[in-house]
Amino acid sequence: MRIAIVSVLLAALTALTAVATAGIGGFVPGAALALGIAAGAAGLIAGAAFLVLLSVRGRAAIVLVLAGSAALGCAALAGPPNLSTDSARYAWDGIVQDAGISPYAYVPAADALDRYRVAWLFPAPVTDADGSQACEGRRIQRTTSVPGGGALCTALNRPHAPTIYPPVAEAYFAAVRAVVPVDARYGPLQVSGLLLSLGTTVLLVAGMRARGLDPRWAAVWGWSPFVAAEAVTNSHVDVLGVLLVVAATFAAAPAVTGRLGAVLAGGVPGSRRRAVLVGVLVGLAAAAKFVPAIAAPALARRRPMTTALTAAVTFAVCYAPYVAVTGWGVIGYLPGYLDEEGYDSGSRFALLSPFLPGLWATAGAAVLILAALVLAWRTADPDAPWHAQVVSVGAVLLITSPSYPWYALVLIPFIALSRRWEWLAVPLALTAKTLVPAHPAGTLVVAAAALIVTTATLVRRRRRLAPRPPAPRAPVREETA
Repeated sequence: MRIAIVSVLLAALTALTAVATAGIGGFVPGAALALGIAAGAAGLIAGAAFLVLLSVRGRAAIVLVLAGSAALGCAALAGPPNLSTDSARYAWDGIVQDAGISPYAYVPAADALDRYRVAWLFPAPVTDADGSQACEGRRIQRTTSVPGGGALCTALNRPHAPTIYPPVAEAYFAAVRAVVPVDARYGPLQVSGLLLSLGTTVLLVAGMRARGLDPRWAAVWGWSPFVAAEAVTNSHVDVLGVLLVVAATFAAAPAVTGRLGAVLAGGVPGSRRRAVLVGVLVGLAAAAKFVPAIAAPALARRRPMTTALTAAVTFAVCYAPYVAVTGWGVIGYLPGYLDEEGYDSGSRFALLSPFLPGLWATAGAAVLILAALVLAWRTADPDAPWHAQVVSVGAVLLITSPSYPWYALVLIPFIALSRRWEWLAVPLALTAKTLVPAHPAGTLVVAAAALIVTTATLVRRRRRLAPRPPAPRAPVREETA
């Protein structure tokens, strides 16, 4: 009966996701709110399914976790990206690289790249009756080419800015686009996102079983409507960094046993070689998306210098081919992004900006982030680093309060590993914040998430430190002569 209930709930979750993804078109007034309501309903169904799953034991529970993850991911393929145009930029970067051009060399609007522009990314302008040119399409914006200044219609965001993505992400874009025709639209990256997301579910299940953890908690990632939307429908490259940093986390835990342990340890038991492997995986994760790097300090508890040096060398080696071609242009739009998002001015930090003016908020945030990362390194249990990771990653997300909720994808696996469900308030708050941009309510939802996490953490600590009553002693039977 419990298996049947979970199956029915997963079927409802899958159906709702497919209908919402296919039926609610993005980039129109009210679409974000409608998608948010659908995601909220999906989250309630997923939560109910998970609670019932906790009463299912054995192989059946594992099958449900994996099947549900696959079904939800496939449902998320039902429509094109609906909340983000990032995957259009991914596709363009891949197309340019497959033509032998560095993605850091030119902005997308450059006339030098005109021959590589495909119609689905750069549709031709439409001439109106008065002779003026306009751009048609929900996700299409009008801009001008450079240096010519001609009218240009594009699905890409920031067409006059160089790419911001690091080299492993760029290699991923090129690999995905290399095996499909140039007129293939959003599907290839969505399918790739599904494979990476499902791969993370499989890795969590296998790693948790090998570590003696409850693998049913992998459903926190696999059944998450948030993961399905951001990793699959909107196909954010963050999911690649998540997979790599989860692999690094399991590689760092020496108590991993069995076949998975042998693979993640590289077939060598030595702690130094293990630290090298962890450093390589961390470097690759950071070179896929910078955000996963905030989960790294907890992995360097035993051999910090070896791990950090290997990660830095790996990161640098990934950049080397692009630096050789483009030079310092590989920095891309990163400085402009930080300024655009308000990190330079100090206006981005939802929990600090209302109390600290300008650069004081930036300085305060920097101090708090550094403290969170150092504390994660100092207090991490080398055999179970995820307890420190969930705190450090979640704290940094609360401090920085990014305007893009998919940055919180990296937090979800550590919630599953640590079973600290209260941290789910962070991605929920960041998602809700996008519905009310530049509104005081956005600050309030982040503050509410911080309050939930703090309260739950204090309650956990109090319960852990509370003295346990002594076990009752068996009565002494008096013997008679």
